[in-house]
Amino acid sequence: MGWLHKIFKGSGGRVPEQHNNGNHREYPNYYGPSTSGGMWSGRENEDIDHAIALSLLEENQGRSAIDYSIDNGHQLEDDEQLARAIQESLNFQYPPRPPQYGHGNIYQPVPVHFPMGFRICAGCNTEIGHGRFLNCLNAYWHPECFRCHSCNLPISDYEFSMSGNYPFHTFCYKECHHPKCDVCKHFIPTNPAGLIEYRAHPFWIQKYCPSHEHDGTPRCCSCERMEPRDTGFVGLNDGRKLCLECLDSVIMDTSECQSLYREIKAFYEGLNMKVDQEVPLLLVERQALNEAREGEKHGHYHMPETRGLCLSEEQTVSSILRRPRFGRGNRAVDMITEPFKLTRRCEVTAILILYGLPRLLTGSILAHEMMHAWMRLQGFRTLSQDVEEGICQVLAHMWLHSELSSISGSNVASSSSSSSWRTSKMETRSQFDKKLGEFFKHQIESDRSPVYGDGFRAGQQAVHKYGLRRTLDHIRMTGRFPY
Repeated sequence: MGWLHKIFKGSGGRVPEQHNNGNHREYPNYYGPSTSGGMWSGRENEDIDHAIALSLLEENQGRSAIDYSIDNGHQLEDDEQLARAIQESLNFQYPPRPPQYGHGNIYQPVPVHFPMGFRICAGCNTEIGHGRFLNCLNAYWHPECFRCHSCNLPISDYEFSMSGNYPFHTFCYKECHHPKCDVCKHFIPTNPAGLIEYRAHPFWIQKYCPSHEHDGTPRCCSCERMEPRDTGFVGLNDGRKLCLECLDSVIMDTSECQSLYREIKAFYEGLNMKVDQEVPLLLVERQALNEAREGEKHGHYHMPETRGLCLSEEQTVSSILRRPRFGRGNRAVDMITEPFKLTRRCEVTAILILYGLPRLLTGSILAHEMMHAWMRLQGFRTLSQDVEEGICQVLAHMWLHSELSSISGSNVASSSSSSSWRTSKMETRSQFDKKLGEFFKHQIESDRSPVYGDGFRAGQQAVHKYGLRRTLDHIRMTGRFPY
């Protein structure tokens, strides 16, 4: 078998070895095409076939007639040892290495059983043969079969990430799973401990970098969402800002609010709580509201900002006569106001509401202040803050609930009538209004203040247990909620 020694010398005299680097394994022909036949050229394959034929012929004629094999016994022994070494190297199985990747769960594929010397690709389930291959996730892969679940391109990096049972490029994993700030649109940075830390609004689940709480990023004065850098909010002349969704239903002047005032009066009449006196309703700026609050001898005000007042004193208030227009930089300009002198004809001289708020928020504030007016006109005694403000919050919550029910009913009616673009726009608008109304209800329900929050929860519990009329009768007689 001297032919075997000649052939291996002619091919360079080296046995292919596996090289291990990171998660990749490859043969020396890293850049060459992978073949299952091996490393020989066409000329060398012909030499092998010819040598095998000569060897078989020589063996048939008998060892005693071949002086060459006798004279070269030591060479034959070397050739046989070399052949055995080659066969052992081809059958050798390297132990799988643990995968190195970033986040996520380790993928454990079902073990594939195959004969020694064979590797089955976990991706295409075919034999890998000789050539470049990957050993990761306790399995073998063709390089082109180990692909990113996001971009579907082969993963050739030394590190990758997992989500569930799916591999990702580290960058693709970050794009898909690393949270982005809803304000600056950048990836939320990690804290000194290497953990992703962000803030989120408890209702809207708007995620943002912690730094935005201190860098002057404005919030919508209605829904409390932060202003994204790529979306401009509208600025009011008192420094407040409105998001574009809340701006769609905003009420900006006194005359615009009168129809809503009539609706809330009708809501009270439906509860057998009609307000007989004509109480003026005025929409005012923040400064006028604060000045009117200072002129009152008594009253309870919801901090950090008062958005409504039920007045009992005579004074002059600056009311908004005409809504402003929005000029350069989305700023409100050309607002027209006029002084309005309040005259005391009854226990209530006026109801003041802060301008520039969406209809549902304006209505809930108005429903709250209407309850103050109704109790004063009905001759209720001076109540503790938690009882008076609590029952007023109950009426505001009840009005919001009725409005949201009517929005849901209108959605059903509109979906069965027309399918035009106008109807679609109205449905989109009503969907946001419903979400906004739910947020205002959430604000009332989750208020942690002892006056407005605890007072509301005690009042709501009493109304649920005894009904609104019996609760009000008990408050009139005792000044407390029934328990």
